Amino acid sequence: MKCLPLILWIHIASLSISQQTNFFEPSDTFNKKRTISLSIGVGSTAVGSLIGLGTIWYKDLGSNGFKFRDDATQWYQMDKAGHAYAGYLIHNSIYQSYKWAGVNEKNSLLIGAATSAGYLLSFELLDGLSSAWGFSWTDISANTLGGFLFYTQQRWWNEQRIRMKFSSSPSSYAQYRPDVLGSNFAERLLKDYNGQTYWFSINPYSFLTEGARFPAWINIAFGYSIDQRLFGSENSGSINYNGELLSFASKRQYLFSLDIDLQRIPVKRPWLRSFFLGLNHLKIPFPAIEFSNTGIKFHGIYF
Repeated sequence: MKCLPLILWIHIASLSISQQTNFFEPSDTFNKKRTISLSIGVGSTAVGSLIGLGTIWYKDLGSNGFKFRDDATQWYQMDKAGHAYAGYLIHNSIYQSYKWAGVNEKNSLLIGAATSAGYLLSFELLDGLSSAWGFSWTDISANTLGGFLFYTQQRWWNEQRIRMKFSSSPSSYAQYRPDVLGSNFAERLLKDYNGQTYWFSINPYSFLTEGARFPAWINIAFGYSIDQRLFGSENSGSINYNGELLSFASKRQYLFSLDIDLQRIPVKRPWLRSFFLGLNHLKIPFPAIEFSNTGIKFHGIYF
């Protein structure tokens, strides 16, 4: 998730301390000062992160001209799930930020769509110029699907009944290929797909008739992850680790769990609503049932 700098800036900005007592309250009317400050912050962070990655992330990889790649079968499509999540997250965050600035519904959605699509497209163009990667149409498709999921729900229902969420816990596999899966915590969080899970968190209450006796903030969640995947295109592989030959057989994992839609919890304090807004992109740890080709497994708590 190379788009992390922009996402972090949006969340930090939305939770910033201000002397204004109404800072965390969305503006009822168009607020020019908020809109200008927000646009400058988003634009400068996006451009700065792209320049930084272009000179740091890509500079040692070299370039032999623009090229395309077909990576649809890599990593059991976990990277595509990450692209979809990024598209959803950025669109959601930009939309919420401009609503806070008093921009109307239609324009906030359009700004969110344009920012998400343009920012993520920039990374694909950099990948296309890199000798190690290439421009991927499947990445673009996943980015678009994530943003489309947010956009269509907001247009049809004026709310998010199906949220894309993310959870992560360190896996034990990065130590065997630290150059690919990460050599420290931050790198492993972004690169080690074995430790990542992407979720569709569905709110049953929003689909029920008005007055239904069901907690409005309880969600059911369906997750997707992988395990023992050390190579992008190989289902199994061996690693010589400290003189010992270790074998791994990768698998897909499908999960069922519960979740909490934090934005449906009634709170009075505006700063707490803003905090819940940012935190709501992450899956709340709960017990989970895992289904894979090796059977069914119960997790007392799943991160």
